[in-house]
Amino acid sequence: KRLLIPVVVLGLLFPVFFTLESYTGRLLYNYSPGLLSFDIILLVFGWVFSAILIPFYIFLASWITKPIENSNQEGFKKQARKKLESMPHLKVIAITGSYGKTSTKFMVQDLLKERFSVCSTPGSFNTPMGICKVINNDLLSHHQILILEMGARYAGNIQELCDIAQPDISIITNVGVAHLETFGSQEVIAKEKGTLVDNLPSNGVAILNADDKYVSIMGENRSDIERILVGLESGVIKGNDIKYNTEGTNFILSVEGEEVSIQTRLLGRHNVQNMLLAIGAAYHLGIRSKTIALGAKNIEPIEHRLELKKAGDFYIIDDAFNSNPVGAKNAVEILSQFSSGRRIIITPGMVELGEIEYQENRKFGEAIAKAQLDKIILVGEDRSEPILEGLHSVETSNIESVSVVNSLFEANDLLKPYIQPGDVVLYENDLPDLYNE
Repeated sequence: KRLLIPVVVLGLLFPVFFTLESYTGRLLYNYSPGLLSFDIILLVFGWVFSAILIPFYIFLASWITKPIENSNQEGFKKQARKKLESMPHLKVIAITGSYGKTSTKFMVQDLLKERFSVCSTPGSFNTPMGICKVINNDLLSHHQILILEMGARYAGNIQELCDIAQPDISIITNVGVAHLETFGSQEVIAKEKGTLVDNLPSNGVAILNADDKYVSIMGENRSDIERILVGLESGVIKGNDIKYNTEGTNFILSVEGEEVSIQTRLLGRHNVQNMLLAIGAAYHLGIRSKTIALGAKNIEPIEHRLELKKAGDFYIIDDAFNSNPVGAKNAVEILSQFSSGRRIIITPGMVELGEIEYQENRKFGEAIAKAQLDKIILVGEDRSEPILEGLHSVETSNIESVSVVNSLFEANDLLKPYIQPGDVVLYENDLPDLYNE
């Protein structure tokens, strides 16, 4: 926004000058009537020259306004810090990780809101200005809990966020390959995510994914904090016996030797993992298993993230929000366990994974083949190549069930005569109308 006015003003000033000169007749130049009208030449030259200079205008506008914007942002940060300092009894829960931040945040919010007054960042707000906006505008004196999602695209991003709001409870979901292009390696990503644990005060609490080799060791060098490990394979809080049905997911929660059945409308092992992290926060704050079980039933699926919907006499699993290798594999595994009817996937594969994109889409194809699905519809011929390669590499692959189309329209047209009552359709990753390269 800061570029809009300077670019428009500077970009139009030059050609407007020539336009006025031409059409008012007040030209400063003499020209022969026998030649091509000089005012037209001048007008065309002005507009063309102005267009060529637009990148310069943008750079100049940015250079002029950047210090002003930085000053404004520092003002918002200072305001947010001052407000937090005025609320010493407020508990700040910060959540980060490569995947699952937003889902986990809403789970924490839903489990805590029955007992506490909770304020949390909406949607995927996880930047400094997004967090400042919530603290400055939405956080009120009666709130007891502030839940913040913290994102990182570059090294130092988490520290910048912690400098605004120091966490009392840090939750790390996982370390994956998201933003691998900017970080370079998972080890660097892990170091960045671990900054959230490093910023805990003495007596702070780290709730960690015990099943992630990078996350499970975070904070081991700190004897002044409490580490709560949760997981499907190990941890003091565990989830076992996961089953999927048309109502969602059921699993057994085990905490300190006590077991309780949890039913949720959410789907997926990773959602169970995320819920265990949320349960870790709830348990630390004094909420026990039976209350947690009641809260879990009321947790709403996030739109387009393994959202289970009934569409007439068949079911849709909408997982169209920005697929990643872990989430895509989980989605296929979930689909494979449905028994109400035939299992169908529609997907363009995964994008924005940098150098590993081809390899990960090939693995995705292998996962689809091993799931023994009844119908596979791939969107986008070029993007489908690695997925098809993965499908062909598995001997038990039902390759006859594969179709490749150019658009979502074509995929749905292909689906209509095929669908039957009880069938389950997985839409995996964003599916625009056209998905050709």
